[in-house]
Amino acid sequence: MRTLVNFAGLALVLYAAVVFAVFLFQRKLQYFPSPERIAPAQAGLADVEEIVLTTPDGERLVAWYAPAKESKPTILYFHGNGAGLIDRAERLGKYQALGYGFFIPAYRSFAGSSGTPSEAALIADSRQAYNYLLKQNLKPENIVVFGESLGAAMAVQLAALVKVGAVVLESPFTSAANVGALRYPFLPVGYLMKDQYRSDQYIAKVIAPVLVVHGGKDRVVPVDMGKKMFELANEPKEFILLPEAGHNDHDQFGLVAKVQAFISKHVSVK
Repeated sequence: MRTLVNFAGLALVLYAAVVFAVFLFQRKLQYFPSPERIAPAQAGLADVEEIVLTTPDGERLVAWYAPAKESKPTILYFHGNGAGLIDRAERLGKYQALGYGFFIPAYRSFAGSSGTPSEAALIADSRQAYNYLLKQNLKPENIVVFGESLGAAMAVQLAALVKVGAVVLESPFTSAANVGALRYPFLPVGYLMKDQYRSDQYIAKVIAPVLVVHGGKDRVVPVDMGKKMFELANEPKEFILLPEAGHNDHDQFGLVAKVQAFISKHVSVK
């Protein structure tokens, strides 16, 4: 009996140690930055300028900016929780070839940006990126906010606060806490997680047209979360299921053309 009690006590201590370690290092499990800073030209993008924004708390954010062609909107792009700007270069080049402008900021500690990522910091930085576009004499209704995965959470929160022309959510989750609970079912994620990105609590505040795109074989964010986000969104809204797509391969299944059709339908630049 004493052996069982000792074993249970040891297991409890080990579990407590795991919980404490996860709490302490949780952002290492949530953000996976590639810190390498690469110029747009090195990434194969022409007519794209590297911009450096200085945040109110003194950090420096690296961003790429390509002005839109006449009569085309500008995509304010928020990337996922891993890699860097160069990993989005091919995709951004496709939108640029269609005449769209884009502005993509690298999150703190990503692609040459300084600082440490957190939900509060990244949401504040997204507002600064939006304000930068306004300073380029862009009208709010000519800005399309596009977010992939973690970026979709940022897109939702930003669009809930400011006026935009349209919102594209690729592989969105209801909350990062819900994703974490699926990945670590043995941990009390809802109590431990600092950066929960509760998109499900913000999406109803978005009044711009919303496109939700999700892969049917997404093993990172379940498609049911994308469907739930669509359900919570206001009209006008569209949902596109890519049955054979996973989490990061949507361009291989015609996403660019589908996004172009959505933007053309809902955003008119005058």
